Amino acid sequence: MAIKPYHYEPATDFSIPANRKAMEVALQQVKDQMGLSYPLVIGAERIDTEKKIVSVNPSHPQQVVGSVSKSEASHIDRALQEGWKAFDTWKKVPGVDRARYLYKAAAIMRRKKLWLSAIEVYEAGKTWAEAEGDVTEAVDFMEYYGRQMERLSGPVALTPLADEDDRAFYMPLGVGAIIPPWNFPLAILTGMTSSAIVAGNCVILKPASTTPVIAAQFVDIMHEAGLPDGVLNFVPGDGGTIGDYIVTHPLTRFISFTGSREVGLRINQLAAQVAPGQKWIKRVTVEMGGKDAILVDETADLDVAAQDIVTSAFGFQGQKCSACSRAIIVDEVYDALLEKIIARTKALTVGAAENVNNQVGPVIDPKAFEKVHSYISWGKEHARLETGGEKLDMEGYFIPPTIFSDVQPGSKLEQEEVFGPVLAVIRARNWQDGLDIANDTEYGLTSSVFSARRERIEQAAQELEVGNLYINRKCTGAIVGSHPFGGFNMSGTDSKTGSPDYLLLFMQMKAVAERF
Repeated sequence: MAIKPYHYEPATDFSIPANRKAMEVALQQVKDQMGLSYPLVIGAERIDTEKKIVSVNPSHPQQVVGSVSKSEASHIDRALQEGWKAFDTWKKVPGVDRARYLYKAAAIMRRKKLWLSAIEVYEAGKTWAEAEGDVTEAVDFMEYYGRQMERLSGPVALTPLADEDDRAFYMPLGVGAIIPPWNFPLAILTGMTSSAIVAGNCVILKPASTTPVIAAQFVDIMHEAGLPDGVLNFVPGDGGTIGDYIVTHPLTRFISFTGSREVGLRINQLAAQVAPGQKWIKRVTVEMGGKDAILVDETADLDVAAQDIVTSAFGFQGQKCSACSRAIIVDEVYDALLEKIIARTKALTVGAAENVNNQVGPVIDPKAFEKVHSYISWGKEHARLETGGEKLDMEGYFIPPTIFSDVQPGSKLEQEEVFGPVLAVIRARNWQDGLDIANDTEYGLTSSVFSARRERIEQAAQELEVGNLYINRKCTGAIVGSHPFGGFNMSGTDSKTGSPDYLLLFMQMKAVAERF
């Protein structure tokens, strides 16, 4: 059967009554199944451990979504051993055949889209649209990476020599660790894991401890798709207990991580150390944080800019590495645009994510709640609070969308990643001043520019130090295959997920020259 060209999965329109009803049914189905326990998966074994990671609903913290078994160091040893055992066979499976496993898993995931979305609503506190978008992106990653593996399975173009047969081909690395984040608990997890697997590697997957149930569902889907035992090993656990052990283990060939700057830098440092018995330099891919800016000049459409700033800043409660946490506005339109941003923000409804009418749900856990409020407390003393900022009398970890104006360039609120629903608004003297402020950060993930002037757009394209720049649109919502995603500087290794280059991070080229 011929595989159709890749096209991104369309979003579900919940304004259609039938779709809304289907989502309501999915939410009830997930609610009826809450509290289940999920085992480790190591080779062909399903292992229940006494210690568990308990996942709760951040909208209703007393509600247990489910629990997963917790792995220890001995489980990591076994998982890596099983991975290398499976690798002997898996690496020999043709790339086009490995791609079929992803297509099958994508089809299963597509059929279960609303059910998986409902799990994310409860476990991650994502609103309907955010949850469905996450599942849709997961489908996109598998469809896209499968096709990229088919492409890379062909011969590598070389310059022929008269007296030799010269060829080159890509080979997988071995067994590696996949350590995904909680904020895109299916999409990023799926992209990181499926890319390494389709490239011919075997993996151990350590999901985020706040969203392990959706990760367990992914593992079940991959095995339903027929993935051989040992190719994907599921080892949830505390990062402090097993994280360093995984990274420094001599059998770990590569590490793929998405998360905080602090953890990413530690992984990079530890992975550079050679353990006894290790015969390779570990390959490390880390995608970390952002302090993303939307820069608006005096020629911009202020209504469009205001809406996209609000969407970028407060979608999924600002818990995106690509979220707009800085709005940099030139002086000429600063007051007018700020007024529009505040008005749109005040219209947002905060509440439990399972209610379709709520646009802003909870932050992920008590630690995030306290961290975000610490930045809000600082902002109240050093900037002007325009809206939000109060502690709500609600059951879950809810923080109202909060805007500070007159935030000073170089200050704590302007420089540090908050990872919550807090927007810093900065006044720039002019376009060039705004560009300089936008670049004055150690991060370099996303930015947007709103301008009608072509020379400024081209200047931003050349000079803004970010991996993803958007013009006259929001700075969130990268589409697989259209927006290769990854950041510069302290935002990571610029891996460019969803791009033709991404699978190369999990492979190595071998050249063979034969003289007759």
